[in-house]
Amino acid sequence: MSKVNFDSGLVAIIRSKSANEGREYAQALIEAGVELIEFTTTTPDVFDLIEEFSNKKNVQVGLGTAMSKKHVQNGKKAGAKFVISPHTSKEVIQATKKAELISIPGVATPTEIADALRFGADMLKFFPASSLGPNYLKSVRDPFPSQTWLATGGVAITDIDTWVKAGCSGFGLGGPLTSGGVGEIAKRVADFKVAINNALIAAKGR
Repeated sequence: MSKVNFDSGLVAIIRSKSANEGREYAQALIEAGVELIEFTTTTPDVFDLIEEFSNKKNVQVGLGTAMSKKHVQNGKKAGAKFVISPHTSKEVIQATKKAELISIPGVATPTEIADALRFGADMLKFFPASSLGPNYLKSVRDPFPSQTWLATGGVAITDIDTWVKAGCSGFGLGGPLTSGGVGEIAKRVADFKVAINNALIAAKGR
């Protein structure tokens, strides 16, 4: 299986209107110190972008919004190390495991969590995080101990500590990093990295 270090707790999501915009975002994110980037299938020329950035140092690239076995296969060929979906799909999870990549399906209910784990998921993407909330995660994760949770979808920097207390050890961040344009990325990444690092350190001390 691919070896990917998720210790930073931050996966940057690139969902852009053009390949050039996606490329600019990725370059700015890398320069800001982001180590994990997810290119979504809704981004034009996504597999070309994955191939381009999978060859760069100091960053590991994954495929996001994976909706089919074909997406997974193309992501693998392009150099993706992990596969993230908005939903729980047996087809996608099993194709990801067959490709020896890390599987991170989206889950929102106890049934989806149980199915994702049964199909072979390595981590769980709690989505849409801001709509469901950290209190919901606290309740739903109790029957599923020892899982790694990635909160994704509208996560605010002011809520990072609350999410970590609820059980998250990582965050999928798209708009919170890129919505201000390339010029804002460095500051937003720096701010989120500090918030995530402080929350994770505090959690270890509890």
